[in-house]
Amino acid sequence: MKTTLVLLKRELNGYFATPVAYVFIFFYLIAMSLLPFYLGGFYEREQADLQPFFAFHPWLYLFLIPAISMRLWAEERKSGTIELLMTLPVSMAQTVLGKFLAAWMFAGIALVLTFPIWLTVNYLGQPDNGVIAASYIGSFLLAGGYLAVGSFLSALTKNQVIAFVLTFVVGLVLVLAGTPAVLEPLAGAVPSSVLDAVRSFSFLSQMNTITSGVIDVRALTFFGSLIGGSLLANAIVLDLKKAD
Repeated sequence: MKTTLVLLKRELNGYFATPVAYVFIFFYLIAMSLLPFYLGGFYEREQADLQPFFAFHPWLYLFLIPAISMRLWAEERKSGTIELLMTLPVSMAQTVLGKFLAAWMFAGIALVLTFPIWLTVNYLGQPDNGVIAASYIGSFLLAGGYLAVGSFLSALTKNQVIAFVLTFVVGLVLVLAGTPAVLEPLAGAVPSSVLDAVRSFSFLSQMNTITSGVIDVRALTFFGSLIGGSLLANAIVLDLKKAD
């Protein structure tokens, strides 16, 4: 674990060593600030909650998280630094976990910086802060799910643009999995148990459950399995391609 933490610190410092991190956080905060007010009807609803704020997270992460994950391994493979990385006295599991946790922490820092909107809603009314706290946890887990999938897809290619597009497409599928646009065409062709399984893979469904104030075992199991499975696949792919 000590080695993983060293890698995490090294990778996290690398984010802030370039202007890219600050540009990402700037646009993230601008989008998170404007969307709830101009498209979510934050004031017009006259309700003291952050539903309009968290409703945009699954969609905004579709564009922002791939921008983080695309560089995790694609650039390492393209530049050849992955060979140097593999010569260090660290295991594949430690390397994959360290880079993922650094990216997840970076996304978490950006999420925490949205706290002024929490202060705003408390100034304007008396919200259920327990629900808001649960929603923040849900958003953090959602970002981790996106990042784990993106890290795995980044390991498949040496091109960051391809990694971005792949992560966007897979993320879009996971977001739309529980919507009528996907479920209705399948309704007459597959058993209800299959429909329930497809619905359970939806980021929107999981996020909607959490933003209602409920963080149940199913949501934790879903994100834990998604993150763990994606990172395992990430390590396997890197092991197979490290000689490329």
